[in-house]
Amino acid sequence: MSARTPGRIRIVAGSRRGRLIRVPKGRGTRPTAEKVREAVFNALGSVTGLRALDLFAGTGAMGLEALSRGARECVFVEEDPVVAKILSENVASLGFIAESRVINTGYQQALTNLISAGSGFDLLFIDPPYRMLAEAEAVVTPLLSSLLSVEGLTVIEGDRAARVGFGGEPVFDRIYGDTRVVMVRMRRGDR
Repeated sequence: MSARTPGRIRIVAGSRRGRLIRVPKGRGTRPTAEKVREAVFNALGSVTGLRALDLFAGTGAMGLEALSRGARECVFVEEDPVVAKILSENVASLGFIAESRVINTGYQQALTNLISAGSGFDLLFIDPPYRMLAEAEAVVTPLLSSLLSVEGLTVIEGDRAARVGFGGEPVFDRIYGDTRVVMVRMRRGDR
């Protein structure tokens, strides 16, 4: 089986290793590349038992990878209803319905609702359309103390020129082709 077939990408590791998920055609989605996901999860180490939030989820590649590697739960936020439907199908095809929640709304409304519900996460994946990265940073940064657990990490994906930190202390900063991935932990005293 090839690592990538048209309209599909594969889960890299864990209980669903090698399984394929659908990629919507022509919807502006840009799934995180396999080599990038592998590098991010190698840097993260064990995610067993963690709660994840996948903002701008698209196909759900990052959150589904986390679940495959043992994350306890993942909440996916995707605004586009067509993409959210495919994401829900990906969740179901991998057998992660009980561990997942797909929220089909804008990220700002989703964050407001999650904070109001007292939801806390150990991992936050942020991979907006690159043109929205600065806006997402401005909106999300002040909310991190309400969203993340004490040891929570934020994983940000942007274009290679992106200079973002979401107010945190960088613990990982790598460039893969045209993509930059930055992993940050909130600075002490930010809570």
